[in-house]
Amino acid sequence: MSSENEQSAEPGAGAPEPGAGAPEQLALIRETVRRAKVPRAKPRTWRGAPLAKELPVARVLVNKGVLHLDQYFDYAVPEELDADAQPGVRVRVRFGAGRHNVQGGRREGGGLIDGFIVGRRAESDYEGTLAALAYVVSPEPVLGPELLALSRAVADRYAGSLADVLQLAVPPRNGRAESRPSPEPLPPPPPPEPGTWERYGQGPAFLRALAEGGAPRAVWTALPGPHWPAEIARAVAATLSSGRGALVVVPDGRAAGRVDAALTEVLGTGRHALLTAESGPEKRYRQWLAVRRGSVRAVVGTRAAMFAPVRDLGLVAVWDDGDSSHSDTNAPFPHVREVLELRAAQGRCAFLLGSTSCTVEAAQLVESGWALPLLADREQLRRAAPLIRTVGDGELARDGAARSARLPSLAWQTVRDGLRSGPVLVQVPRRGYAPRLACERCRTPARCRHCAGPLEAPDQQDLNCAWCGQAERAWHCAECGSHRLRAQIVGARRTAEELGRAFPAVPVRTSGRDHILDAVPAAPALVVSTPGAEPVAEGGYAAALLLDGWAMLGRPDLRAGEEALRRWTAAGALVRGQEEGGTVVIVAEPTLRPVQALVRWDPAGFARRELADRAELRFPPVSRMASVTGPAEALASFLATAGLPPEAEILGPVPVPPPAPGRPRRPSDAPPGESWERALIRVVPGRGAALAGALKKAQAARTAKGGGEQQVRIRIDPPDIG
Repeated sequence: MSSENEQSAEPGAGAPEPGAGAPEQLALIRETVRRAKVPRAKPRTWRGAPLAKELPVARVLVNKGVLHLDQYFDYAVPEELDADAQPGVRVRVRFGAGRHNVQGGRREGGGLIDGFIVGRRAESDYEGTLAALAYVVSPEPVLGPELLALSRAVADRYAGSLADVLQLAVPPRNGRAESRPSPEPLPPPPPPEPGTWERYGQGPAFLRALAEGGAPRAVWTALPGPHWPAEIARAVAATLSSGRGALVVVPDGRAAGRVDAALTEVLGTGRHALLTAESGPEKRYRQWLAVRRGSVRAVVGTRAAMFAPVRDLGLVAVWDDGDSSHSDTNAPFPHVREVLELRAAQGRCAFLLGSTSCTVEAAQLVESGWALPLLADREQLRRAAPLIRTVGDGELARDGAARSARLPSLAWQTVRDGLRSGPVLVQVPRRGYAPRLACERCRTPARCRHCAGPLEAPDQQDLNCAWCGQAERAWHCAECGSHRLRAQIVGARRTAEELGRAFPAVPVRTSGRDHILDAVPAAPALVVSTPGAEPVAEGGYAAALLLDGWAMLGRPDLRAGEEALRRWTAAGALVRGQEEGGTVVIVAEPTLRPVQALVRWDPAGFARRELADRAELRFPPVSRMASVTGPAEALASFLATAGLPPEAEILGPVPVPPPAPGRPRRPSDAPPGESWERALIRVVPGRGAALAGALKKAQAARTAKGGGEQQVRIRIDPPDIG
């Protein structure tokens, strides 16, 4: 029942005679309800109802994400709810009632809101009259002490509210899934054989430590090839053999499917759960409940799985931590790597960070001694990695074929040779046709004279501005005076058309945001893909082309080189090893540091050098940093009253550039039509908690004063800082 005035009618109450008028029908229904012996519904204020005899106070976390309400609230527990109102269950409570609105010994009023019981108490710290729990949504305990402690730690680290974190950590309830029992847990499996882990110097020892109940921490630079899902599965199996649980988080559903298949092959069915959005709300919640109830001890999933309530957690693992999918787009914007680090520290369990590349944050974990490197020797790497060849600007200038067709002769020859034995991968920086243009001589981007927007040629003839739409009929380069244009970034569809004309007998397939392929057969074919959408080829690709590398390196972002190298190594890892004839051609300046790291296949060395550069500049991850964005007036007021640590350094504010047309809005982007500014605040290592606490306190003070319309946005350790 939803209000005090609701009443219950007897089931099967007789219907009026046919032909009776509406007033007679209504009168008959009212009389039937009046005479019914069914008791009225209890009011949700439980006015005058007796309280639970033991622990009559429930401490509740209400689902209000505003920071000034980031605390627990006490509610009275009616006797009839005593059995179900246990810590961890979902409840509905009235919130926002006036202090003096008390009737029948209960505080009344306010609106119904969701919440979780976090504990039961004998007495309340609140001196006034308590409101009572409205009702228990479900007796299923979904918020355990470990998950609550983790969520609180995440909220404090990212200057957010506990309610916002629990929105990410606990999936929405599904009654049908909740009513079904979970299967009985299976006994621990035997320890697995090392398998391909023997290729790494400390690989077998790492598995042995997991099987013996240890808690090793490792940053694993995986060898190229298709073996990493099976290697993760063996690490999970070793952990399960010790009677503990394991959690693996991957960036997308395709990677989750590969690890899921490997776990099924190593462990069999019934020992692990797959938590991805593609599963649907009912199946996903059923799997989550199986993990929460202890029926399943191993989990593989995408970003939200980082909070999965695995019992007796013995291993947390994240694959490809540099992928942007690992950074949540909802407040308080936690990152999978950081959350799993917190879980490893709080639960004293093993930690495994794996990738074919290496982020600067991973290098810092090794540099600080928090984790140990897990690498293969150079001999193993030479056997597994493909041959890397480069084509720079000098070769392009001397190559007539490259000037006319954009692809150098070396690339055409590599494609031709590769198609004799299997599929060839072609990676282009973006999808589409030819969305942006630049000067052919100096590569200065072509801009509109009216609004400075980028010029494009959608029909390959007329020049138009992508922002204001005005035509440009007499363009010339403002830097060098040239009148000749070139495609700045040629999209996947244009590249597919060019290759299709060059190799008419070979099928051409594309994979991108609109249509991503999971896998392709071993037959000869051209596969044109955008970064991150490369399908897996059966037996590996015979060759790969990495086009327009300068476009990826030229992004105005601190992580441009790191991200480009990660994309390139991910594509190169899908190519056969050098012993099998696998070749990768990258069109980029060979002297650049990321290109050299790819040629040597040394992502860990590149990350160490980047870390040293960041230390000199005092940029993350060496320092802790926060991004604060908002309207100029609100941002200035916030910074003036924030009470930052004395050593905090403010960089900016600077205007926030508007999002490019067609690009999804990021959390730091200004609303349409508004002009925002951004300030970066950095502190020395060890003072990140003080910075987050000061920003959270200042934000809470603003929300308490009702400054919601001029609210600023806070993001701790932003992934992109320009």
